Amino acid sequence: MSVFRRSASIAVVSSATVFLAGCVSDQELAGYSAREAGFGPVAASVSIGTKGKEAVWLQNKHQAKAVSERVHGLVHKKTINADTAVQVALLNNKGLQAAYADIGMTAAEAWQQSLPENPKVSIGLLGIGAPELGAYRAIEGMIAANILSLATRRARVDIADTRFRQAQMRAVDATLKVANDTRRAWVNAVSAFETVAYLNQARVAADAASELAQKLGESGALPKGGQGREHAFYAELTGQMAEARLAARLAKEELTRLMGLWGSEVDYYVPDKLPRLPRVIIRKNRIEQEALENRVDLRVARLELEAVAKSYGLTEATRFVTDLEIISGVEAEREIETEYEIDGGNLEESRSRKTVVTPQLELEFVIPIFDSGKPRLRKAELAYMQAANQLAEKAVNIRSEARSAHTAYSSTHEIARHYLNAVVPLRTTIEAESLLTYNGMISNTFELLADTRAKIGTLMLAINAKRAFWLADVNLSAAIYGGGTGAGSSAAAPSVGDASGGGH
Repeated sequence: MSVFRRSASIAVVSSATVFLAGCVSDQELAGYSAREAGFGPVAASVSIGTKGKEAVWLQNKHQAKAVSERVHGLVHKKTINADTAVQVALLNNKGLQAAYADIGMTAAEAWQQSLPENPKVSIGLLGIGAPELGAYRAIEGMIAANILSLATRRARVDIADTRFRQAQMRAVDATLKVANDTRRAWVNAVSAFETVAYLNQARVAADAASELAQKLGESGALPKGGQGREHAFYAELTGQMAEARLAARLAKEELTRLMGLWGSEVDYYVPDKLPRLPRVIIRKNRIEQEALENRVDLRVARLELEAVAKSYGLTEATRFVTDLEIISGVEAEREIETEYEIDGGNLEESRSRKTVVTPQLELEFVIPIFDSGKPRLRKAELAYMQAANQLAEKAVNIRSEARSAHTAYSSTHEIARHYLNAVVPLRTTIEAESLLTYNGMISNTFELLADTRAKIGTLMLAINAKRAFWLADVNLSAAIYGGGTGAGSSAAAPSVGDASGGGH
């Protein structure tokens, strides 16, 4: 009898659990519990934002080994371009793997919220050690289910799902940031090595001028002041050359760090020159709209507002009742019955044990006498307004960033082409004419060297302008898709000292 009643009470609580819990489909549960839960949309978004680059989420040692072999084949003893550097970084950067783990954790949280809350079971023994009844007097079994938790399950699953989608977009943003930082590092490294090459040419010219000045000084044809100027120029250029080499090594090391390389994998090379400028730049007539449609961090802000709005609704729904439990169970109590019979004129007493089963049902809830829920409701309202204003601010900033990035992109292209198409050819013409006059013994050696140094200085400015354009190109992509717009794209070009010769 007691077994039947106890099973019946369990069935009642289980039925109430299913009824109150809301419907969570098997497809949702399978999506949250998968090992690579939600990574497909992340990889697809990354491919769009990086022009076809692949992102991977390593889950076991076999995947890690395959990626390691692929990275080795891409970089070892090879000269890599910007696209290869970005692909290696997306495959091999360990910080990205840590960011992808957050997707799995939020998926696990959504999975957890989608499961019904486990009922609480309590079993008690009463009257332990009763001499007339044996070991105990009564057994009490209770099952408690939190009705409020069951009733709000669907809302909590929706909030957890929003956080899960938010984690996906944050992972996309982190991936795009690594891609953009890697491309910038590649541009900086190549530009640094290109600077070293041109400074080396200037140093050769300065060395020749210094040696000539010394010989002319020994013959008395050049005063000490003129000799000193040439020697000082060579010494300054030697120091600048050392600084440029250091900058090139550090720039390459930053690229290596972003690609996650170490050991023998650092034996790779970068080109000696930046790519040529495109003849025609991309015109963006809808740059603001395009950024608003594609920026990942704006999607994160929208999902934050959505999550806060759902949390606000849950807070309002549970404003007055914060805890509500239904408790059902049975109590099986053993009693001793005494019966009297008259046998042959004698009164005889007989005792027997009897078990009485009593079903029980309790309802526990909190009475909102002191806390009516208004503080929690006010906090939820302010959190919603905060998220709404942050979203509006983000939209305004994204519009401005997109406009600024496009302005920098088009302007740096014009500046770089001006140097390459106008200034550098003029300096080349001046150097060629100076060489003709030198061969005709019209000008002296120091005038020829001065023109050569001036041309190299112009080349430094051209390199810096080209570098600024390619950094602006990265920043434009970041302004449209996300991943950080980066710092200023321009930097001072290395000077080549005083262009005036010593004379005699």
